[in-house]
Formats: sequence, C-alpha cells, structure tokens
Amino acid sequence: MDTEELIETFELLGDWEERYRYLIDLGRKLPPLPEADRTEANKVRGCMSQVWLTHRLLPGSPPRLEFHGDSDAHIVKGLIALLFMLLSGRSPEQILQTDVSGVFERLGLENHISMNRRNGFYAMVERIRQTAQAHLNAAS
Repeated sequence: MDTEELIETFELLGDWEERYRYLIDLGRKLPPLPEADRTEANKVRGCMSQVWLTHRLLPGSPPRLEFHGDSDAHIVKGLIALLFMLLSGRSPEQILQTDVSGVFERLGLENHISMNRRNGFYAMVERIRQTAQAHLNAAS
C-alpha cells in the first residue's frame, strides 16, 4: 500500500474509534519478532512501551532495507506496522526522503495519539532514519 492509499483508507474510516481499530488490526498482522531479536540493542529508546526494531539489507540495485519490529502495546504495534508500510522495502535514499511527519499529520494522528506515543513514534522514525543513513554512508 502506498502513502496515498493509506491516507485514503484512513479518510474512509469514520470516527477515531474505527481508525484505532484499523491501527490495532495492522499491528496484529505484523509477523512475529523472534525472541532472539528482543535485545537491549534492538530496543528503541524514547518509547513508553517496549519497542524492538531490527532490519536486514535486501540485495539489489539499489539495496533496500526491510524492517521488523514488535511492541507490547497494541496501538504502538499498529504504528510500527504503519511505519513499515511507508518505509520497509525501500532504499536508504527513499527512506531519508520520505516525509513521515507530513504523512502522520495527514492521517490525523498528530492530534489523536498521546504525547508519549507521538514521542515514541518519532523515536522509531529516527532509529529507521539512522539505519538508512548508516547504510548510505557505508555504501559510499
């Protein structure tokens, strides 16, 4: 699903209760994160709930980054799934060029999730951007 499709889906959902349910459903569809990946090194700092993010480099020209993650909170799992829809499977350049905060705002999430969740969301975005930047630096 691309960004515009995601935004359209959110707009089609009526109230925020439906949108939260959709987010939770997205989170439920995340593949399980292996227990071995639930390490301190993979934990995202700045999140109130526990969040783990991992990645792997997919070969190709250009190489792409695939992300995996999990959380102990349902809404946060949904936010992880949303982030992966926007960024996973893309090249480091594409990841760095994606205006995640703009999409977040267009989805209306800026005003409908708590400050702590918003901070945690941006901590996840920052971790993904740092990963993309590191791969970009390593390639040059």
